[in-house]
Amino acid sequence: MSLLAVRGLVVRMGALEILRGVDLDLAAGEIVTVLGSNGVGKTTLMRAISGVYRPARGSIQFAGEEIAGLASHAIVARGIAQAPEGRQIFGAMTVAENLRLGAAVTRGADRAASLDRVLSLFPVLRERYHQRAGSLSGGEQQMLCIGRALMAQPKLLLMDEPSLGLAPKLVRQVFGLIAAIRAAGTPVLLVEQNAKAALAIADRAYVMDGGRIVLAGEAAALARDPRVRAAYLGGHVGG
Repeated sequence: MSLLAVRGLVVRMGALEILRGVDLDLAAGEIVTVLGSNGVGKTTLMRAISGVYRPARGSIQFAGEEIAGLASHAIVARGIAQAPEGRQIFGAMTVAENLRLGAAVTRGADRAASLDRVLSLFPVLRERYHQRAGSLSGGEQQMLCIGRALMAQPKLLLMDEPSLGLAPKLVRQVFGLIAAIRAAGTPVLLVEQNAKAALAIADRAYVMDGGRIVLAGEAAALARDPRVRAAYLGGHVGG
């Protein structure tokens, strides 16, 4: 049974149809990655799942419950947290304050356990705990973004372009952390343009083009598919 099941998802912006009938599944314990060039609808998909965008049509079921159209805070309360594209931390606030914001749906001992887990996973955040978030390096800000999402103790973590703008060494570190998050019991839906890195850690993958899923399968098989390589060379993926 799928933990997350998306069926026939359509999202419109005015007269423009951004998602055009997307189907996607993620099982408990998986890393599933969604690949594709800029502008094909990957971030829109993530925002629809997390409640930022309201679907025009289709179904999003999480743990057997329909969540399409629910408010973002209600979806977080049900166990989905997102580390958004561009980090979107609060730069004027401290690391500690940013993490506390992520823990809004947890209480007492659960919040303390979340903080201990995050600071163990990201030791640099412990060192920078009382530092303004805006003064962190790009890699540290990305760790804070992920850590803030984990503070909600999610049953599913959505990650949108976590490697964007990072140096190669930090990219490897971030993808190692994603694998560690899954190993600790949190499945991950990962949107990423770095196909090689994403496919190396994912169980399964989807490729988007023009607001649709055009390829899907085991990550190892798609890593060998010439159509996936074409998608990252500026071409379009064939049917």
